[in-house]
Formats: sequence, C-alpha cells, structure tokens
Amino acid sequence: MITVHHLDTSRSLRIVWLLEELGVDYAVQRYARTASGLAPAALRQVHPLGKAPVITDGAFTLAESGAIIDYLLQGEGSQALIPPAGTPPHRDYTYWMHYAEGSLMPYLVMGLVFDRIDRAPWPVRPLARAISGRVRRGYLQPSLENNVRWVEQTLTAGEWFAGDAFTAADIQMSTPLQALAMRKDIDLAMPGIEHFLQRIQARPAYRRALARIEAETPV
Repeated sequence: MITVHHLDTSRSLRIVWLLEELGVDYAVQRYARTASGLAPAALRQVHPLGKAPVITDGAFTLAESGAIIDYLLQGEGSQALIPPAGTPPHRDYTYWMHYAEGSLMPYLVMGLVFDRIDRAPWPVRPLARAISGRVRRGYLQPSLENNVRWVEQTLTAGEWFAGDAFTAADIQMSTPLQALAMRKDIDLAMPGIEHFLQRIQARPAYRRALARIEAETPV
C-alpha cells in the first residue's frame, strides 16, 4: 500500500488529494514541524532530505511532487487526469506541471526567506531590511507580479490549466497559488486565481483529503 508521509504546512496535501481523486487505497503518516519550523528527525529517516511530500510504496521511496504525481498516475494506469498525448491540452499540461515548482514556487519561497530576514535581531535588522527591501523592489516583486499576470491571463481564458477539463496539472498548481493567495504584498487583482481556488476547494476529493489528514495524529 502507498503511504503518504505528510508534513504539516507543506506541499504534500496535493498528493493526498490526488489519491482521493483516483480512489486509491493509501495510508497517511503525519509529521509535525519542530519549534524551529523544520521537519522532525523521523521524516529524515524516510528520506534523507526530510522534505515533504514523500511516498513509500513497499520498499520504494519517492520524493518531489511532480515525480510522485507521475508515478501515481502511471501506476494506476489512469489517463483521466492527463490529457491525450500529442494534443494542445497535453502540451499545456506538461508546461504547468513543471512551471509550478520550477518558476512560480521559487519566488514564493524567496519571499518567505526575506520575511525572516526582515525579522533579524535588532543590531543587524536595519541593514538586513535595507538589503531585503532593495532585492524585493528590484527583482523579487516585479518577477512575482509578472508571474501573477501570466497565471491570471491563463485562468481568465479558461477554468483549468490544461484545456477544458480538470487535470493533475491543476493539483500541481494548487499549492503555489494557495501560498500566493496568503501573501499580503501583492497589489494586483487576482479574480481568476481566487475563482480557481474556490473551485478546487469545493471538490469532494479535496475535502476528503483535508479530513483524512486532520484525522491523523502527528508524530
């Protein structure tokens, strides 16, 4: 049986959600973060990097969201969440599957890093904030807002990222868009993103995934 090793406040919700969409039997091992916000040692025993999501399938261990999604879809032999090969929706599917972690998520993680830098100890805080502010204004914020416009343009043209139907690309894109919606420093209208998040959060499989995780006691 597949086991999802879920770390609280991580990207692993989407793997539980995918399994619910597929109707596959699975187990969840939930981990709580330490006081410093890191993964506990128990998760590093599953995978040396101590990151989530991670799945185990018998003796096989696999990390990285995109790789896990591919593995699960291939293992189930299900094409329901993948557009037919060689079609424009399949090309879009491939793009957004890689864009989520390769393009959008790094800017969001960088924003979290600079948020911490802004809270540096008092003796160095003014200098830290001056450096952080310069990088934010000159690079991070313009880049992030450019990506927001691109995603908005896509979701204005259609409800889903890869054609007219819901696919695994929408599951992959859900995590960075949920993180984006929580930021308070994006001074752009995001109705397309907001409506997308409302649609996915209304899906029965998404709600079951949340309930399944909440039912597990973290270690």
